[in-house]
Amino acid sequence: MNKKVLFIAQGAVIAALYVVLTLAANAFGLANYAIQVRFSEALTILPAFMPAAIPGLFIGCIISNTLTGAMLPDIIFGSLATLIGAVGTRFLSRISKWLSPVPPIIANMVIVPPILYYVYQIPGSIPFFVLTVGLGEVISCGILGMILYHAIEKRKDRLFEQENS
Repeated sequence: MNKKVLFIAQGAVIAALYVVLTLAANAFGLANYAIQVRFSEALTILPAFMPAAIPGLFIGCIISNTLTGAMLPDIIFGSLATLIGAVGTRFLSRISKWLSPVPPIIANMVIVPPILYYVYQIPGSIPFFVLTVGLGEVISCGILGMILYHAIEKRKDRLFEQENS
């Protein structure tokens, strides 16, 4: 199989999974606003295993934010937080698997709270939103993401087997 085609296909599957999982979280009121526990954020662990996850997560987040009714600054900057987190995961996972979920947690804790405060004008404060967004990201990326990491790690050779072309 052509490596470029494989890269695009993997990224597309990850984007689709991100959208489906975000819509599932949104059905429970967990995808947007002050309290966010997006199940899809667990997928931010995938760049530790495959570079195609980086654009897949970014595009999936753009689509998810659009479909869940996010405002334009949230679509742009929230998706950039996911992109920054995915790139950070790719690099920090080489140091330690335990550092893998840290970049998306931090990126979202820094970028999302001002969006909630200034764009959506949700009552509260930026430090409060840092806490609520951070807690949601720790659950999504830190706990669910590491569960996913360990499930994949045991099978990574079979899951990410690539043909030479």
